[in-house]
Amino acid sequence: MTTGQTANLRLAPPASAGWWLPDGEPPRPGGGPLAEALRNSRRPVFVVETPAGQAVADQGQAVLGGPSPHPEALPLKAWAPPLTADSLGDASFRQAHGLRYACVAGSMANAIASEELVEAMGSEGMLGYFGSAGLHPERVEAAIDRLQRNLGDRAFGLNLIHSPNEPALEASIVELYLRRGIRRIEASAFLGLTLPLLRYRYHGIHQTPDGSIQAPNQVMAKVSRLEVASRFLAPPPQKMLNALVEQGALSPQQAEWASTLPVASDLTAEADSGGHTDNQPAFTLLPSMLALRDEFQARHGHPVRVGAAGGIATPISASAAFGMGAAYVVTGSVNQACVESGSSQFVREILAKAGPADVTMAPAADMFEMGVQVQVLKWGTMFPVKARKLYEFYRAYDSLEALPREVRATLEKDYLRCTVEEAWASTRAFFERRDPSQIARGEADPKHRMALVFRSYLGQSSRWANAGDPTRRVDYQIWCGPAMGAFNQWVRGTFLEAPDRRQAAVVALNLMLGAAVLTRASWLRAQGIELPAEATRFAPLTSDQLAHLR
Repeated sequence: MTTGQTANLRLAPPASAGWWLPDGEPPRPGGGPLAEALRNSRRPVFVVETPAGQAVADQGQAVLGGPSPHPEALPLKAWAPPLTADSLGDASFRQAHGLRYACVAGSMANAIASEELVEAMGSEGMLGYFGSAGLHPERVEAAIDRLQRNLGDRAFGLNLIHSPNEPALEASIVELYLRRGIRRIEASAFLGLTLPLLRYRYHGIHQTPDGSIQAPNQVMAKVSRLEVASRFLAPPPQKMLNALVEQGALSPQQAEWASTLPVASDLTAEADSGGHTDNQPAFTLLPSMLALRDEFQARHGHPVRVGAAGGIATPISASAAFGMGAAYVVTGSVNQACVESGSSQFVREILAKAGPADVTMAPAADMFEMGVQVQVLKWGTMFPVKARKLYEFYRAYDSLEALPREVRATLEKDYLRCTVEEAWASTRAFFERRDPSQIARGEADPKHRMALVFRSYLGQSSRWANAGDPTRRVDYQIWCGPAMGAFNQWVRGTFLEAPDRRQAAVVALNLMLGAAVLTRASWLRAQGIELPAEATRFAPLTSDQLAHLR
């Protein structure tokens, strides 16, 4: 076959799938009716061939295959069954958490994922996790008081962040959760398993009358590396269970039961996201996590549901995640730009202007010495540049006293806005309340004392942003992933473009309904239907419009 012959080839039109029988309403031609039929996700969509060309209907009767059943029957070119937003994802996930939708708002630290945001998600049958990382236990308990009072039996959870530099704090947060009967946590930034995490997971484990083993506390582990995921997908190491028995946290019988259950009940594959991230692409990370889950399930016999996070910001991305097999989707960056978030109005306004490439990596406050980084907004603030410079200082010098005069002057003027001695005094006062063991270590180890002072700046930078401190705008640390830019592009020219119109539940419902609509559109495309542009887009709907369609 020559090149010229190849240019003349045409694909044969798809064969008829069957026949469509009208019920009085004639099919309608054009892209507008097709887009409308796809949005009405509780009704089927029939694409038929009429004497005048292709048309669409959302009622009537379809007969698949065979000869024409009636003189009025029209050839059926493609069809899509109903698909509602509340049927996306795994039914077992929705059942386990008592949800209507397989949609989760992740726990952005320092109460950016606020009580208001968690309540907004819970009121619409979705799951929100309070951002307790970085907060004093008293503040976390106040959040528990409110959420238990306002949400009652509706599902919610709180964060448990890995704190390798402050193990006592991690243990105290677990103690609080157990004392207050918190049944769900989102475990984030874990590099490995810890005893407090395992104590939470297996507290109250028991055998039911039918012989099954039940652990009432559920752990949603957010991970981005396969080696970390493997620890959560398996039962805990026997050595760690023995340690819990020695501590009196578990009985020998409970430890035996715990050795049969995986650490995670749900596992979130965290792709390129805001905050702690390894910048993994979702299209490779999620399939890898699902394959690993299947391997461990075959070995241990207990299923773990796998969800997707990182980049979930548009109906297309949500549809893609569910299409790849995600049991649920988790949003993060887009929630920070919503009115319920714990961020300041100024932060919400600059987030609403971000593009997909307006993010960068910077040293993390909680794992500073380890060189761990977080993803942040890179414009409107000097934080990324200044944070990287701090890490350079930490690597180059062994103590605050060893800093050259010009470095010390820069540090005191542009970062601390006080002397190094005053900065250590305020840092010391902070850790007297938060974790006194850090003070003793800092006074014995000059390099650790320097790290604590540097971490103080890094930690306060996110709080300055949340509070909207006008004197510290150049120092704002704003956690953000590229999803924020994708969301802004999607909502441009709609009511959600304005920051003060962005409500977390409305955003989430639009993502879920849009995912259902675009999934049905892809079904038609797979049957050979060439879709007009208006049938491949989903514009955000107001809460009143959503109420009529979901």
